[in-house]
Amino acid sequence: MPVINETLGQYSELFMLLAAGTYTVAFIAFAWDLAKSSKALRAIDEKAAASSPAQKVAVAAGRGGGGLGVVDAGGPAGRAERPTSGLTVEGGTAAGDMKYSAERRVPARVAVALTVLGVLIHGAGVVTRALGAGRVPWGNMYEFLTTGAFVAVAVFLIVLIRRDLRFLGTFVIGLAIIMLVAASVSFWTPVGHLVPALQSYWLIIHVSIAVLSSALFTLTFAMSALQLVQSYRQKNLAAGRADNLGFMRVVPNALSLENLSYRINAIAFIGWTFTLMFGAIWAEKAWGRFWGWDPKEVWTFVIWVVYAGYLHARATRGWTGTRAAWLSIVGYACVIINFTLVNTVFNGLHSYSGL
Repeated sequence: MPVINETLGQYSELFMLLAAGTYTVAFIAFAWDLAKSSKALRAIDEKAAASSPAQKVAVAAGRGGGGLGVVDAGGPAGRAERPTSGLTVEGGTAAGDMKYSAERRVPARVAVALTVLGVLIHGAGVVTRALGAGRVPWGNMYEFLTTGAFVAVAVFLIVLIRRDLRFLGTFVIGLAIIMLVAASVSFWTPVGHLVPALQSYWLIIHVSIAVLSSALFTLTFAMSALQLVQSYRQKNLAAGRADNLGFMRVVPNALSLENLSYRINAIAFIGWTFTLMFGAIWAEKAWGRFWGWDPKEVWTFVIWVVYAGYLHARATRGWTGTRAAWLSIVGYACVIINFTLVNTVFNGLHSYSGL
């Protein structure tokens, strides 16, 4: 048995507190970016309308590629202008390719810098917790939440390297803050040894893949929620109603969000399939059977079924738009139930939350 270092455990808790504080400031900066950028986009539209009164906006929710198009009545018939920067709008939404532009968004840059600082502090907290316990730091609910929040933010930052998803910052960082607060307030557990059932190398394999897949599901949940809001907004614009959701001007059109969410969900689903398989193998080694209808096993399978249904329905049955978004959200709700209620309320062989 490794020696428990309580001092490192206390340092870990301090790092978690500092990370939560840094994330909070980053959350405010991301929210500031949404508000500031939406005003800048509105000013661009007003200037364009003033310089070209004959220009009309044709709003078509769900149009492919760039989504909503701006049609110039004075140009060739049906010609839609394409965005040239991230702050260029097509009928009230940001560029659908989600690539970076030369436009400097200072609040967004500050928010990303703070998020990087926060994830470094957060990572120090995870590492010191591991060193203090002499094992991988995901043996109870406190460790699941703190490690899960770290992986979610880290994955978000990695994706930012290729795509400008800074509009997701408020949602992803907000969820990370909620997870850290819940870990500290409701699920705090002092650093200690693993229960005998978890003392296996399969813990590293099984849980690490599950946490990574859940982090990807977190991103798609945020995109699906935004897709629903953007779809509602696009329909209002198409009907000529007032735009009461100005901050969504920074967010790409609903179709672009749906397409990217689908791709990420497909990757996460593969990871979750391995989670289910490796969990069954571990169960056979620990309890002598691959499947026993334990609540954790059942809900892990439920999550797999929901996301399998989502991928199948969208790919072969034409379930696109809001129906696909709602299926993705239902899948993430199952993930939340699996990592909270199943670990703390249901009695089973996986009931070792540390409470």
